Formats: sequence, C-alpha cells, structure tokens
Amino acid sequence: MKSYFLPLTLAGIGIMSGCQKQKPNFLFFLVDDLGYMDVGFNNPETFYETPNADRLATEGVRFTQAYAACPVCSPTRASIMTGKYPARLNTTDYFGAPQPEAILKRKSGRFHSLPLLPAHYQDRLPLEEVTLAEALKEAGYATFFAGKWHLGPEGYWPENQGFDVNMGGITRGGPYGGHKYFSPYGNPRLPDGPAGEHLPDRLATEAVKFIQMHEHESWLAYVSFYSVHTPLMAREDLKKKYEQKRIQMWNERKGDSVVWGREGERKVRLVQDHPVYAGMVEAMDQAVGKVLDYIRKSGLEKNTIVFYMSDNGGLSTSEGHPTSNLPLRAGKGWLYEGGIREPMLIKWPGVTTAGTVCDEPVISTDFYPTILEMAGLPLRPKQHVDGISMVPLVLQKERQSSIPAENDTSRAIFWHYPHWGNQGGSPGAAVRRGRYKLIEFFGTVSRGQQMTVAPTRVELYDLQQDISETKNLADSLPDLRNELSQLLHNWQKEVDASFPAPNPDYKKQ
Repeated sequence: MKSYFLPLTLAGIGIMSGCQKQKPNFLFFLVDDLGYMDVGFNNPETFYETPNADRLATEGVRFTQAYAACPVCSPTRASIMTGKYPARLNTTDYFGAPQPEAILKRKSGRFHSLPLLPAHYQDRLPLEEVTLAEALKEAGYATFFAGKWHLGPEGYWPENQGFDVNMGGITRGGPYGGHKYFSPYGNPRLPDGPAGEHLPDRLATEAVKFIQMHEHESWLAYVSFYSVHTPLMAREDLKKKYEQKRIQMWNERKGDSVVWGREGERKVRLVQDHPVYAGMVEAMDQAVGKVLDYIRKSGLEKNTIVFYMSDNGGLSTSEGHPTSNLPLRAGKGWLYEGGIREPMLIKWPGVTTAGTVCDEPVISTDFYPTILEMAGLPLRPKQHVDGISMVPLVLQKERQSSIPAENDTSRAIFWHYPHWGNQGGSPGAAVRRGRYKLIEFFGTVSRGQQMTVAPTRVELYDLQQDISETKNLADSLPDLRNELSQLLHNWQKEVDASFPAPNPDYKKQ
C-alpha cells in the first residue's frame, strides 16, 4: 500500500499499548449535501451557525482539501463503505437515476434533448464487497447505522452490509415518507416518534442509546444525516431566527450584493441567506452536539475517534438553490470544486494536535484503511484498493506550507461522472495532482460513418492560484494538460470505467 509519508506504527506511538486494552470507538458523522463553505470552521462569515462542528475543529485536525469521490451522494457513500472509487464499482450515479435503456424506452423527457445517453451504472452496493462495517464487525465491534443509506433496495440495506442496528437506512435518498423531516416518518426502519419529533434529533437520540448499550465494548456509530438534503424544511423556531438574521444582514449590506450568477445554463446562488436551509444546518449541528456531549459526559471521549464529512458539495444550482459555495465554483452535481470539495474533520483524542490544519488532498476512499489502521487491524489491500490511510497525515505535526509545483509526482486523485447531473452538470471526468486539476467533458465526435464519445472540452486549473476555477490553463500549459489527460485515461482503463453513449434520438437544434 502507498502512504502519504513514511509509515508510523500505532504501537510506536503507544496507541495500542498495554495501557489501553480496548480498541478505539469510532463515531462517524456524514452530512448530506453540506457545502464546504456552510460551516464556520471553513468560513467564519457563513450565514449558518455550526458551533458544535466548529468546536470539534478546534479539538482535532481540519482538512482543507478533502474530496468526495463523486459530486452526488450514492457513489461517495459507496466509496466510504468499500475504499474503492465509484468508477471501479460502476456505482457512478445516485441510485435511482434513470438508466440509458429506460430513457430510450420512454421516447420523451429531458434526456432526449441531450446529445449523450448517460452511462449504465450499478444501482446497489454489491454484497460481495467487504464493507468497512463488516471489517470492524469481524474484529468484534458493535456496529450501528442511523439515517440515510441510499445504497440499494431492500436486501442491500445496512443490516445486510455489516451493521448490527439500522435506524432509518433504506432505499430512498431523502426523507420522503410521512411528514418527511418530522414524525410520523413513514420509514420502515425508523419507528415513528411523537407527532412533530424532528428527524435529526431523533437520529442523534438513537445513536446515544446505542452507545449507552455498548459502552463497555468497542463500537462504530455511523450517523448519516438526511439533513441537509431536500425537501427544504426547518423547525419553525430556527426558521424565524434566520429570517430575522437575514433582515439584519441585508440591512447592514444595504442591498449591496449580487444574489444570483450563472453556471452554464443554470442560475447559481452567490449569497448565503436562505432561512430554511440555515435552520436545517443548525438543527443538524445540534444533533452532532447531542452525541458529542454524551460521549464527553460518559467518559467515552478519550477512546472515541470522531470523523465529520459531507457526501458532495452544497446545492447551489437547482432544487431551491439553498446555498452558495463561493469562492468555490458551482456545487452539487458538478465536477468543479463546489461539487466535490468537502468539510472534513478528524479528532483522535491523545493523538491529534488540537486545532491543526492539513492541506494535503485526501478523498473519501481513504476512510476505510484509515479506520482499520487506527483500530490496529490488518489492512485489506484487495478491498480498499483506492484508499490510502490518512494516519500519517493525522500524526504529522508540521504541515507542508505549500502544494507542490507543476512537475509534482505525488498522488493523483480521480473522478469519473459519466452522467447529466440534475443540478446542471454534464458528463465528464477529472484528475487532481498536486496543485493542478484537469477536467474533461464528454461529447460526440464523428469517426467515419459512426458517432462516438470522446473528451471534447478540456479545462486545466491551478487550484493554488485560482480556487474559483476561472482561468483555464489548458492552452497555455499543453504539456501538463497532455500529461494529466494521459494519467486520467490510463486510470479509466485500469478501473474499467463506463462511458456515455451517443443518443440516437438526439436531434441538433
């Protein structure tokens, strides 16, 4: 296995020494659709209030360049569970997205006006994969899942993938049953609470119950919030709070701000001021605080490693346009930074230096080997073939002051999204190595009498100088462009990536 730095054994730093008989517990918070700039620890000027996550950031390591493996949810979630890129699993779109054969059969709809049919994808996490939960369960861990699963139909739910307890994890990608974010939930894996009970708080309560029951064992509590995914619904008290905050903000600005911009054919929100979305963010943060407060009061904090992550970028170009990711470009459903760069924290009590920052690019496939190494368990290189342990990064006390330059040969990370995003993104793939990121967008090209799919637009950005991806360097740095393109193409062959196909029903306007 590759490593970011020279290997450091856990025994060498005393983590699994005789003074600590029990393996560490793991508390993993995964937030749905939370943008990089939605949290105070990344954006002190955010409209939203996230005091519990912000406190966690002061106690652990904040990763400034952490990435989801896909700009939409299910593929990223699968990458965490397996340590594999979505393209390798062919789980490249959100589960439930229309397959190309269904599009052709309908003979109508949005996709018939587009030149490419999206690639076929696997719409469930294969049971043959040894999930992170299964690996920990084999080692004697009690395992708990709460919230959004969205990794396949019944038979592929959390209880089939290594979790002893499943509270709310089903096929759906959002809280679409019952009263949605309020009880009754209409969820076959989450008994209804009192009328009006709020979903994020309920998920936190269930996590606390599980931890209480297993406080003398080693455990994994995976709290996967439905928040802040649509439907946009907030508690009335929080909605009113942020309506007042919005009025105050605009009075102070005296209307001197542009609210909307353009990203492709979509309008994109440029200002954070959505009261309902703000209420959803704060309620989620309160739920995080509820679980963190319990492990502190119970004395479990010293032996509990905490992770905090989002599954894709903030929703800025569709479905209510609730947030802004500026200075990051675009948002959920796009291969630009706003769609894939995520808020991420790791707190390892007794190991991480409080309040430190890591600028090394990491990606969601890396959680699997990281957690195994933290637990003192053998790595599974045949399983997490794309993930690399972040333990050396967490232990590193001095961070690199800058990202390597153009001739960098460090680790490359990849994305492959051969689909039309509901949020306006188009089929493409990307690679980042060091400070540079290359994106290739797919289109149709004529080869003899046939149409085929190939990269038809290439964009290259220096993220150190241009985090907003405004200056395309593809023409000015042709050698680097070609090198990164070849790197991307070689990787696509290695993982046997699926590609879009020409749409036979497409007619040029």
